[in-house]
Amino acid sequence: MINLEKKKPFNLSKQAPGLNQVKIGLSWDPTPDGRTPDADASVFLLNDSGKIPSEGYFVFFNNLTSEDGSVIHSGDNRTGEGDGDDEEIKITLSSVSSSVVQIMLVITIHNKEEGFHFGNVLNSAVRVYNLVDGSTLCQYKLNESFDGCDSLIIGRFYRIGSEWEFEAMGQAFDGGLAATVELYT
Repeated sequence: MINLEKKKPFNLSKQAPGLNQVKIGLSWDPTPDGRTPDADASVFLLNDSGKIPSEGYFVFFNNLTSEDGSVIHSGDNRTGEGDGDDEEIKITLSSVSSSVVQIMLVITIHNKEEGFHFGNVLNSAVRVYNLVDGSTLCQYKLNESFDGCDSLIIGRFYRIGSEWEFEAMGQAFDGGLAATVELYT
């Protein structure tokens, strides 16, 4: 398994030739005082203009499957408690619409009004798995503190010809899911 650094691309097609089905695992932990952030994973399938082609290419807790059927979200985990991944997203790369050139993975905090932000959410991470054999291809552990920010673009898949790469992003901002949707519509 490779530990990624921010803004360092990872060629999935070269690491795992023939890779078609991936699982993305997103995780976070409750705060040290036991309070629980409600973090939500979302996926934006973007065209070459950096926008979603239609609403069906925005996958989140209220739309669990992309319009082309290539992305399936496991559903909302409101606590982040327990071991392992808190929310999972499965992607069949060969089924991604040809109009989609990148897939953005975003985590937003739903209950910011309770004092949560990425400066006090612990152990945020994203892992990319080969869905066929279960092996972990790469992971990105968020080591930065993003005080006051409730939105985080954690990584992206993007096409280069027929190959797919993954890049850890770690780009934080404020505004929650609504601000993130505004970026890509």
